Amino acid sequence: MIRARRIGVTAVAALAALAGAPGLAHAQHPSETLPLATTTDSGLPPGWRVTGEGPARELVWRSRKAVPMGDARVEFHAANRLLGVPKPAKDGRTFRLALDDAGDTPLKDLRVLAGGNRLDAPADNSPDGKRSSPAAQPPAQAPANTVDPGKPGAYRTVTGEYRLDPVKLPGFAAPVEMQAVVVAPTGVTGKRPLALFLHGRHSTCYKPGDDEYATGEWPCPTGTKSIPSHKGYLQDQKLLASQGYVTVSISANGINGQDFAAEDGGAQARSSLVRQHLARWAGWASHPATAPAAVAKAPKADLSRVLLVGHSRGGEGVNRAAMDSLYPAPAAQDGYKGPVRWKIRGTVLIGPTIFGHNPVADVPSATILPGCDGDVSDLQGEVYVDGTRGVSRGTALHSAVYMVGANHNFFNSEWTPGRAEAPAWDDFWEDEEQRDPVCSTGTATRLTADQQHTAGATYIAAAARLFVGGDDRVRPLLDGTGRRAPSADPARVLTHAVGARRGAGFLPDGPVTVTGARLCSAIDPDPAVACLDPEAGGSSPHFAWWQTERETGRRAVALKWSAPGTAAGVRPAAPLSLSGSKELALRVFVPPNTTGTQLDVSVADASGRRATLGRVQVDGLPGSDRTASYWAREVRVPLTAAIRAGLDLKHVKSLELTPRSGSGQAWLVDAFGWAPGTPAVKAVALPRVDVGRVTVKEGDSGTRTYRVPVTVSGKGAGQVRVYVLDPDTGRATDRLVTVRPGGDAVDVPVVVKGDTRFAYDVQHDILVKAVRNAVVGSYRGGVTAENDDPEPTITVTPVADRVTEGQTLTWRLSLSEAAGVDLWQPLLVKPVTEGAELSTKDVDPQWLLDHAGVEADPERPLSQADLWLWPEIPAGATTLDVTVPTVGDQVAEPAESVRLEPTDLEGEPLPTVPALTGTVVDAP
Repeated sequence: MIRARRIGVTAVAALAALAGAPGLAHAQHPSETLPLATTTDSGLPPGWRVTGEGPARELVWRSRKAVPMGDARVEFHAANRLLGVPKPAKDGRTFRLALDDAGDTPLKDLRVLAGGNRLDAPADNSPDGKRSSPAAQPPAQAPANTVDPGKPGAYRTVTGEYRLDPVKLPGFAAPVEMQAVVVAPTGVTGKRPLALFLHGRHSTCYKPGDDEYATGEWPCPTGTKSIPSHKGYLQDQKLLASQGYVTVSISANGINGQDFAAEDGGAQARSSLVRQHLARWAGWASHPATAPAAVAKAPKADLSRVLLVGHSRGGEGVNRAAMDSLYPAPAAQDGYKGPVRWKIRGTVLIGPTIFGHNPVADVPSATILPGCDGDVSDLQGEVYVDGTRGVSRGTALHSAVYMVGANHNFFNSEWTPGRAEAPAWDDFWEDEEQRDPVCSTGTATRLTADQQHTAGATYIAAAARLFVGGDDRVRPLLDGTGRRAPSADPARVLTHAVGARRGAGFLPDGPVTVTGARLCSAIDPDPAVACLDPEAGGSSPHFAWWQTERETGRRAVALKWSAPGTAAGVRPAAPLSLSGSKELALRVFVPPNTTGTQLDVSVADASGRRATLGRVQVDGLPGSDRTASYWAREVRVPLTAAIRAGLDLKHVKSLELTPRSGSGQAWLVDAFGWAPGTPAVKAVALPRVDVGRVTVKEGDSGTRTYRVPVTVSGKGAGQVRVYVLDPDTGRATDRLVTVRPGGDAVDVPVVVKGDTRFAYDVQHDILVKAVRNAVVGSYRGGVTAENDDPEPTITVTPVADRVTEGQTLTWRLSLSEAAGVDLWQPLLVKPVTEGAELSTKDVDPQWLLDHAGVEADPERPLSQADLWLWPEIPAGATTLDVTVPTVGDQVAEPAESVRLEPTDLEGEPLPTVPALTGTVVDAP
């Protein structure tokens, strides 16, 4: 039998014990369950089925065409919550999720999502379907910067490769390759800084001569070759090498082929691989004679000046490597055990994932957000900027680089059609019936592959020159000042930033009072509370979804007006200081494709003095229903008016935004005091939190209390937010917790009740996110209670299997014992083995419509109506009657029969359960 979605194990998450105080915030999932889409003969939406027996049952979705292997995580959702992350099959079309991983969520409103994109529903091309509004033209070209880092340097370059013995990483069955391509300058003296590149999650193997074959297997099968994704950044490497950097791009196919089972998507494994390579480079710098030929030809690398560049999941991997280099990971989960003999000066993250929402606040970063990203399409990499605010000292610059018209793949030439050795594709898929006004090939805003890669190389070089070289002349390209690098033309590149010499700020995430506008939540199922209406069309990188349906502490200020002049006020709990700042920098966004939104910016001090600093204009980005274009522009106003008015800038109590446009909308992300310059960054010693997982047997009786394994290492004290997910309801309960190394503040007890009834495995999970003075490595874990009871057997007993027309055929299904979950048994109407068969006009027409979704006409045998019955035996019950209501007529007919065959969801008969047969005869 198939198990329905109920759970009998109880979880007790005593969050009040976390901080010893009441007042938990509750994140309640919507109670309404939406109906299924049009169903197939399996009773599930098209493309879905359930397979397997007993504990091996899986929910399976099969796409009508191959889903290219990418970096966004494919997720199954149902009833407005995450079911789990399925395992992909070799065919690239089939994805399987063990039903034990899905908790008790009803299998209703099933969806497949990846990076915010829905994969299991075609675009709505009907006349009534939502269509994108006409896109705006590209933004105006910004003035040129005084320094252009995209220009090649004076050095010639040399290229080589090395291949070392593979390494074994925790949680991965097959060893991972240690392979890389090196591009270095020639004719230089002394040590040179090192830039390491890590590619993202792409297909791993291909078959030469076959343009369709690309798989995610590892090791690669016989007759196939490894896809050289690590060679896709040679253009970027050569540019940096010409400017004096030693560069190395490492291969990670062994991780790509195995990370589907990793709870963190492979972030820790990628960090381990990066640090394995850095350790080798440190060793070669100390002992040059041991270096491979490709490294020996290069200048000696200066490991005190390292830049990490990561693309997509590689971005999350290098972020974790920066974290692990400062705050060591627990030994059991780390694949590198040696000393840290390097210093990471900054990271460049290209279209990155950040499943853990755990950026490293004290390592400078530049995150490239591709405006036409069809893979990580929610542009969740914005969290590498927004997620660092208030976490540490704030001296590290964190820049977001929005590149209009860029897709995800074309930053890597080995992922670019026409340049790649293996099959490659444009990740922003084309819909020929409804071309996207922003991102379809040939539009005014879409970049070509060469334009995109050149722009990407330019901004990688900009980050290297600022973070590693310390050249502050490059900062205006990254920090929201609004300058361009001509080498990146014709790309339109916009930036905003936090950190560096930004001082105190107005942060909607903190304790604030808002007047004349709405303090909204980034993530909330209630449209009245959420910042962005789900019907708005398009999405915002600032509001990228995490792991819960509601989040505490991610907010913005939403303005909406129908006439100019109504001020929106933001007042923090305590006055803040803008002393030492030159300007006030605001991050504000407006709806895509809108222009001319004007806002007056005013501040007031604690004594009531008020000054209008100036007027800003904010234009929307080019956007469509498929893009994440609700992205903040950085605008600045000088503080000179406040100084002239005699305001006490050490005690500024409020900020006001007054619309001067006729009507419109705007969202304030934050506002900071700003001054030019890039201060030196010194990492703060912080506590690190890692959540583990333990699996236990439920037992046959009594209760046992287990605790979610949580490790706190490092130094100092900090604050994290802990979310406890209820496995029965999906409700997340959260609390702010102060953590210290070796402490047990994150103490989540889980009570497992033993019984002898068959049920599901149950995952009692928690999530952790850094809030202040802390870092989080492994962000999700918990206690898994394994079912250890056998599944009941089923028998069939006729109750009324021979009736006259107009009566009801009835059979009784009986279980050998009650189960702790609902069980249902699919029954397929099959042709009878002898005699006449009941037709569609011999049964109740409403019953037929309810079960088969078809009308009685034209009359045909029931077995030709794709008719399934789904009897469900409730938890705790042992019997259920199955009925087929018939109708009478005035036609003399021979005896007619029906045959219902128990099957699995592949339509295969179950040999252990007999068929249900019944006969209907004319009334006397």
